[in-house]
Amino acid sequence: MVQNADMAKAALVQAKYTDQLMKLPHVVGVGLGLAQKDGQPTGEVALVVMVDEKVPEILLSQEELIPSEIEGVRVDVQMMGTFAAQ
Repeated sequence: MVQNADMAKAALVQAKYTDQLMKLPHVVGVGLGLAQKDGQPTGEVALVVMVDEKVPEILLSQEELIPSEIEGVRVDVQMMGTFAAQ
């Protein structure tokens, strides 16, 4: 069950780190949501980092890696593809 305190904490982390995360390669958006495992929501509040494609860690420099957690908030990388105006 999602707790308001968890969502509030995640919102603060989102506000603080969105600009930094958006500068990373392949990142197309940052939002709040539920973490997913095998395409199914886990119920855990997460900072959702949307990417156009998932790239193996070995192909990224240390500075380009998306952390798995920021200030105690889980970070869930989700592939969204690319966005285009219609």
